[in-house]
Amino acid sequence: MFISFLKLLYLQKKRMLPKTEKMFQMKKVHHNFQYTKTSAFGFGFLLSTSFLGLFLLVLLAYNGFSVFTINLPAPAKSSPEPANFLPENFPGGKTVKKLQSSSVMYAVKEENTPFVSKIHLSLLPKSNVSMAAKLKQPRSSHKQTLRALHLGAKTKGFSSKIKGFFQNSKCKSRFFMTWISSLHSLGDRELLAIESVFKSHPKACLVIVSNTLDSKLGNVVLKPFSDKGFRLIAIAPDFDVIFKNTDAESWFNRLKKGDVDPGEVSLGQNLSNLLRLALMYKYGGVYIDTDVIILKSFNHLRNVIGAQSINAETKSWSRLNNAVLIFDKQHPLLLKFIQEFALTFDGNKWGHNGPYLVSRVVARVIGRPGFNFTVMPPSAFYPVYWSRIRTLFRRPNDRVHSDWLHRKLEEIRGQSYAVHLWNRQSREVGVQEGSIVHHILSHCCVFCNSSTSSL
Repeated sequence: MFISFLKLLYLQKKRMLPKTEKMFQMKKVHHNFQYTKTSAFGFGFLLSTSFLGLFLLVLLAYNGFSVFTINLPAPAKSSPEPANFLPENFPGGKTVKKLQSSSVMYAVKEENTPFVSKIHLSLLPKSNVSMAAKLKQPRSSHKQTLRALHLGAKTKGFSSKIKGFFQNSKCKSRFFMTWISSLHSLGDRELLAIESVFKSHPKACLVIVSNTLDSKLGNVVLKPFSDKGFRLIAIAPDFDVIFKNTDAESWFNRLKKGDVDPGEVSLGQNLSNLLRLALMYKYGGVYIDTDVIILKSFNHLRNVIGAQSINAETKSWSRLNNAVLIFDKQHPLLLKFIQEFALTFDGNKWGHNGPYLVSRVVARVIGRPGFNFTVMPPSAFYPVYWSRIRTLFRRPNDRVHSDWLHRKLEEIRGQSYAVHLWNRQSREVGVQEGSIVHHILSHCCVFCNSSTSSL
């Protein structure tokens, strides 16, 4: 019996042996799979870590190289372009008071040629220097610009020359122009603006405040007007005298010392913005830019500023412009303009010290007692928006265009005192025969035998 038990046990073990071996083999395969999986994961992790280390090493080498590499300065940025405004439509019916006979009219050259070095402050290239060094660097370039503009030059008897000219000429109306650019850049368009002044005001007196025109060659340029009997004179400015006893005086003194950052916008343009305000405050009258063509007399206008654009929904002005200003001597609004210039001057924003300045000041004081002035509609001085001004220089190309041109011309002749030609947009555009500008210039010229195609 015992032997039978042993035999039975032997047979059972023999039957279980293949199953055990099979289980053992399965465990072995599973172990090998786990080992392979772990090895693959480790290899992948090691490989990714190696790539990351290699990337960091390359980046570190690049940074080290760039530290010792000379960084060439980039070209200076051009002056910012003016912002877009709303389209113009304005109801008529405005009335204004009569202008006194001692009115003074001004015109000034707006800088539109950024390549003219005499009226642009040399911009410093960007560099990796300390802030203290950056604050010191502009002084030399700034002084060069001041010398180029002759701002430090003294003009003997500036006030007495102007007063003597007015008294001896017995002017019915007075005009002032300023020209702070070079003489060779005084073109046919600016000369025609002078012609339009005398065409509409033949008994007026014109003083051109300019260093370049107050010269022998400048006298040659202006001689045809004198030969025709018109009263005009060019006088170099004395800024210390013109700005004296105003907030412009302290600002100008800080500018000369280098304590005012002129910014990227043309220094000449910003000075013209201030000069027109100071001249008008000292003498009173009317100011116009030299790209403004006068169509009819200003003699019945008084204390007037023009809207450049209006809000189409509210019909109220949205932007004023300082290309035409008509005010009495020492008008309080002019004083506010000068104060605003000195307090908020920013030479890096186009229009900030010009059209935007008069717009924000008028918005604050309009309706307040003591400020008596009228805001004229765009049709008075800005009948064509700056972005559309080139259409006025083109001849009609079909019947529809011809009809539109005729209607627009009649509208300008009926509603406008002047037309701003927006030199910034149109100075490179020639006048085509039969265009609106061609008709306007033919009507406003004094020396009408000269060609207007280059205007």
